Amino acid sequence: MKSDISVIILTHNEEKHIERCLRSLLVFTDKIFIVDSGSTDRTVAIAESLGAKVVHNPWITYATQFNFGIENTPFQTKWLMRMDADEYVMPELANEINQTLAGLAPTITGVYVKRRVMFMNQWIRRGGYYPIWLLRLWHRDKGICEELWMDEHIKLSEGETIQFKNDIVDHNLNNLTWWTQKHNNYAIREVIDLLDIKYNFAEAERVIPKLFGTQEQRKRYLKQKYASLPLFTRPFAYFLYRYFIKFGFLDGKKGLVWHFLQGLWYRFLVDAKLFEVEFRVGKDKQAIIEFFRNEYGKDLSSVQNRPVSVRQ
Repeated sequence: MKSDISVIILTHNEEKHIERCLRSLLVFTDKIFIVDSGSTDRTVAIAESLGAKVVHNPWITYATQFNFGIENTPFQTKWLMRMDADEYVMPELANEINQTLAGLAPTITGVYVKRRVMFMNQWIRRGGYYPIWLLRLWHRDKGICEELWMDEHIKLSEGETIQFKNDIVDHNLNNLTWWTQKHNNYAIREVIDLLDIKYNFAEAERVIPKLFGTQEQRKRYLKQKYASLPLFTRPFAYFLYRYFIKFGFLDGKKGLVWHFLQGLWYRFLVDAKLFEVEFRVGKDKQAIIEFFRNEYGKDLSSVQNRPVSVRQ
């Protein structure tokens, strides 16, 4: 018997991953809603062949796309779940959902699960990367995705949360060139997010930073503290913390590649792009807004992050 839950997934050219993801979900639900942003490969065909409901919506940001999914899902289930196409649910978690979800107290409106990250087919166990607790299941109408440019979380409007024991797995099968190109694009969003901490470009519903709160509250608190550190020193400090203090070196050669690229190279790139903004337009809030509007077609002043025309 399936659980009273439906799953929302965003896709764009995910034919390498989507079948693996959907088959892991079919153990506990056949109600899968995919919001596709224009795939040109076999993503849609594979998803529909496995029974998923697929709609097309043009990409703006992750948050706006996911909130579109929340607002337009055709399934009237009690619970919603968030998944990425390159993730899958471990069989133990699927069984836990089937056996536990229906019996939760009415006051429980959100469920945290653990995410394990796989890189080059290796589980990254150290460096602070496991366990990562994420709010992935919630009562419909009780949760919404934060309208942020980066590190968006589900924000609950009310209720209590609980932790399940088992894992989802983040295991992207693309090559390292794809990974670095993706993180180069991520760096722009990260720059905007860090600048928004300082300049508050637009009001939005956000997770409240709190050191001893939930994982996302603690992450938001630490990100604000990280943003206050000197430019170009913080990537090295963060890498040393992850690799030595948090024992990232025990993840071996593949772990070295992961912790160096994700913990140092990527964050140094973010700082370099922040330095470029200041070099180009200084520290004036309106000048920064115009810079991103003209260079990247991104409207920082809009809570909906709507794209704008880029002047040639």
